[in-house]
Amino acid sequence: MTTLLVAKQILLTIYSKYEVYITPLLKFLLALVTLSLINSRLGYMETINRLTVVLIVALMCSFMPTNFIVFMGALFVLLHLYTFSLECAAVVGVGFLLLFLLYLRFSPKDALVVVLLPVCFLMRIPYVIPLSMGLIGTPASAVSVACGVIVYYMIHYVTQNTTVIAAMADEETAAKFRFIIDGLLKNREMVVTIAAFALTVVIVYLLRRMSVDYAWTIAMTAGSVVNIMVLLVGDLIFDINQSLISVILGTIVAFLITLILQFFVFYVDYSRTEKVQFEDDEYYYYVKAVPKVTVARPDKKVKQINSARSGETRGTRPAHR
Repeated sequence: MTTLLVAKQILLTIYSKYEVYITPLLKFLLALVTLSLINSRLGYMETINRLTVVLIVALMCSFMPTNFIVFMGALFVLLHLYTFSLECAAVVGVGFLLLFLLYLRFSPKDALVVVLLPVCFLMRIPYVIPLSMGLIGTPASAVSVACGVIVYYMIHYVTQNTTVIAAMADEETAAKFRFIIDGLLKNREMVVTIAAFALTVVIVYLLRRMSVDYAWTIAMTAGSVVNIMVLLVGDLIFDINQSLISVILGTIVAFLITLILQFFVFYVDYSRTEKVQFEDDEYYYYVKAVPKVTVARPDKKVKQINSARSGETRGTRPAHR
């Protein structure tokens, strides 16, 4: 454990020292992965479905605020859908606009969630986002999590029904609109997922703020159980054909990832907990102090030996008579 704590301290020191370079690099990688996944899932417009274009846009995103990645991702999606079907682009564009207004109203600082959640869905570990946001976010983070879920399911629905949409004649514009809108509004799997993730965020947030030992671990465990239960109950009620094994395994993987997050953000020693009481003219204060687990970075001392001087010393040693 000491080795892990030393490694953690080294990583934090490196990040604080080179933050001005590391942060743009992380933004660049996030934008690169996001735009590449969009192109791989859609890819209808050849102009932007090129590595050079993705690299240029990702480089732009590295020097812009995080919300710019969300904007460019939405723009790529709309351009691809416009090439495929004007009706799809119109419906998804209105949906993006409503989500953007809702997201700016409640959780404008959670831009990474809107970007990372669809990416995590494609990596089959989406449950890590609600657990993580319950630990480091606020109940308002449930809104950004819901926006990320809706973005993923909108893209997923279009990609799953490309054949049906393309088969509709051009004169069936109203039928296309109805088909797309009904498919999005009546997507029971999306509704159940939003409910599960939002409830998980709130439960984890409330439990991790309790003044009990191992509150974060309790919160993560309870959030994982709530996530599984809501998804499975939703599957039984709405018959959305959720895979029990994938839900359980995905939640376990998410729990392990959030343990790593806890190690870097909130790693304390409950065995040295202290309770302090003091007062002023108006209040009595009862404080529970839990020390953080830290370890000093070992300093390496290099002892230099001057071989030349030592040789001179040996050479001038008086001879025995």
